[in-house]
Amino acid sequence: MPVDLNHDRIFLRQRREIAELFGVETRNKYEILAMEGSPLGFVAEEGKGIGAFFGRAFLGHWRTFTINIFDTNRNLAYKALHPFRFLFQRLEITKATGQRIGALEQRFGVVTKRFDLEDAHGNVIMKMAASFWKPWTFPIYKNGEEVALILKKWSGTFSEIFTDKDNFTIEFKDKRLTTTERELILASAMFVDLNYFERKAGSNS
Repeated sequence: MPVDLNHDRIFLRQRREIAELFGVETRNKYEILAMEGSPLGFVAEEGKGIGAFFGRAFLGHWRTFTINIFDTNRNLAYKALHPFRFLFQRLEITKATGQRIGALEQRFGVVTKRFDLEDAHGNVIMKMAASFWKPWTFPIYKNGEEVALILKKWSGTFSEIFTDKDNFTIEFKDKRLTTTERELILASAMFVDLNYFERKAGSNS
């Protein structure tokens, strides 16, 4: 069953485990929330073994990994597959059945962050381009029009630092966005976090 993304605004909240506070890199986990705070779904990276641990600790977002997206009943809805790459990171999005939804492909940018959103056939249907001057703002464009916006929110209060790592607001500005397009935009928020905000264990940067 797909995650209900028929909202004007949703939130993606990454859970930070206690082990991360002591430099031990743990699996990426997120909650998908509606504007009023009700759960829409859950996200968890696969991999509990020693190989996965060292991959997260030393390879960061270069590593090969799979992210599972679940509905509120914990049923698998989608999978996001990340192949090993040093340059131009890519995320392949499929349904639980294996049917391809689309992909995200990082593009070269000197002072901007860029990636393309592709449909199931590899056609670019949307683009993300973030300005150097607005490093926490990630607008998504379709045919030159801004149709969605991803905003990174700080979680810096004393009470939050022990539970939450990164929070993102996803605004679906165009009500005509299809379910597939919304699924790709949701995956884009995770792609942004993994590429631009994930850090290796023990890193202070």
